[in-house]
This record gives sequence, structure tokens and C-alpha cells, in this order.
Amino acid sequence: MTAAEFLRPEAWLGQDTGPRYVQLRRRLQDGIERGILPPNSSLPPEREIAEITDLSRVTVRKAIQELVREGLVEQRQGSGSFIREPVPRVEQSLSHLTSFTEDMRQRGFDTTSTWLERGIFMPSADEVRALGLQPGEQVARIHRLREAGGRPMALERAALPLDILPNPIEVSTSLYAVLDRLGHRPMRAVQKIAAVNLDAHEAGLLRVAEGAAGLNIERVSYLASGRVVELTRSLYRGDAYDFVAELRL
Repeated sequence: MTAAEFLRPEAWLGQDTGPRYVQLRRRLQDGIERGILPPNSSLPPEREIAEITDLSRVTVRKAIQELVREGLVEQRQGSGSFIREPVPRVEQSLSHLTSFTEDMRQRGFDTTSTWLERGIFMPSADEVRALGLQPGEQVARIHRLREAGGRPMALERAALPLDILPNPIEVSTSLYAVLDRLGHRPMRAVQKIAAVNLDAHEAGLLRVAEGAAGLNIERVSYLASGRVVELTRSLYRGDAYDFVAELRL
């Protein structure tokens, strides 16, 4: 069945089943789930969908925008609207202190990083407070786009005292592998998780729609001695992660 045949309104468009843009969104979503509109295929142009369904272009545009917000469709400048490849969801435990590289390796994914910032800097006020720095002390800071299996998954920014990580350029893949070699691997951490909507810059890096859901995680990690060793802020794609915690009485 072609997309045009699937979208003919006789089979799905009714008077008492909700707004017309919602009916069209449901029909398009059904086509995606059934494989009639396969991943990476293009949707017919808005004008053509409007002619097939006898709906206005405003209605068609609103339905497609809903699918973009839900992460099912992406709009490419000058090329049209395309069905997005499904993103495999990753289930990550909140009970174990592991690195992104270790998490992905356990799941069989190769990881890569695109460096956005890496070096020695004057700390922000938040970094001074979290790391317990003295006036004039600098921090090692790394900021990167983390990818697994060729897909962008998270934006990660970490700051550490210089005596913990003297040379941030040493970090090529796993930060925790470098800290382990230096004898400074964190033993425990406190994390705060908040739901956010991604701004245009963040969404562009993570290849999702502006305003898409994300998870912001702030982690403060400690050595066995109790010293703070790391302040990390990570921004995860909301469509790719499930965080799981085991609770016991």
C-alpha cells in the first residue's frame, strides 16, 4: 500500500472522532507503526497530503508539527519531512556509579565523543561551591557530545579539581578510566534529575526537535575519603533513556 492510498480519508476521517488534525496525526502515526511509512522515507508534501485528504494545509501542517514534537518525524531544511529512525531506549540503573562509556559497552554499543570544550579554566561560582575550591584555583573541564552506536545520546559537562585531573587532554574516551588509573575513581555520588525542554542549540546537537523532552542530571561524586572529586551536568535525550532505581523496604 502506498502512502497516498493509506491516507485516503474514507477509511479513517470522521465527524465525531476529534479535531481533524488529531485524526490525521493518528493516521500518520499508525502508518509509521505499521511500516507503511518506513524509517527514513519522506512524507508526501503538505500540498499533496491536503489534496489526498481534502484537508486544509493548515490542518496538515499542524498534524505534522505534532509528530515532530513527538520525535516521530524530522523536518529537513529544503528537503521536506522524513520519518525518523526509531531510537533504541537505554535502561540505566541509578543504583551503580558507572561511566557513559562503561554503560554503553555493557550494551554492545561503541561510543564516540565530539569535543565542545576541554582544558583548564577559571571555575564558575557553582564549581567553586561544589568542589570546595580555594580562591584562585582553576578546574579541569570537559564538555562533549556523547554518541553510542552512531547516535547522539547526551551532552556531558564535567569539572574536576586540577590535583584530581591535572591534564584533561588525557581524557579521550572514558573519564572514569583516566581517574581509575590516577587513583581518583569516585566511589559514591549524589544525583539530581530534572525534566527539561531542549533549547534550539541543545536540540540541534542531539538531533531532535527544539522543545523536545530531555533529562538534566547533576552529579556530585566523592572519593572514599569523602572529598568531592567531580561535578557533572549531563543532558540526556528524553526519547532514548529510562532511568531505573531499585527500592527496598
